[in-house]
Amino acid sequence: MRTSAIVVPEPRPSPAGAVDRADLDVLAEQLRRPPRGVRAVAHRCPAGHPNVVTTGPRLEDGTPFPTLYYITCPRLAGAVGTLEASGLMREMSERLRTDGDLAAAYAAAHEGYLREREAIEVVPETSGISAGGMPHRVKCLHVLVAHALAKGPGVNPLGDEAVLLLGEWWQGTPCASAPGS
Repeated sequence: MRTSAIVVPEPRPSPAGAVDRADLDVLAEQLRRPPRGVRAVAHRCPAGHPNVVTTGPRLEDGTPFPTLYYITCPRLAGAVGTLEASGLMREMSERLRTDGDLAAAYAAAHEGYLREREAIEVVPETSGISAGGMPHRVKCLHVLVAHALAKGPGVNPLGDEAVLLLGEWWQGTPCASAPGS
């Protein structure tokens, strides 16, 4: 298991359901397109910018969208992409096959994800499907990191590991100069 003693910024969630015009403008700039299905800002960088949003289970046009938590910050998405390219997902998937405790914790993350999404809306097309490969494999670290940042440590064990491995990804960016970072 790869771990580190890197300090991770505290989650800075918005009040439940709060997405203001300024956040939507930042999201559009980050995504280089209008944001879709945004219900709330689930996590913010040290400077207070949104970097993970909660999305609805179905987009405005009716398209099912199983990804409840979505990374919007291009710097964070790039850092996660670098982790994906390292072979970490394959290593994590193998550990799920050999570590019963890890597999059980990851399955619990999957079940919690499903419950939370279905509390918003039940979408038959995605019934039983969470995201990121849960509960049996790791196929998208972006989703696992978004989940871990949105929910905080202790909910998604592989998301937590990936967040630790990211280190202080915001350093060298405008987010690094924020008070308290």
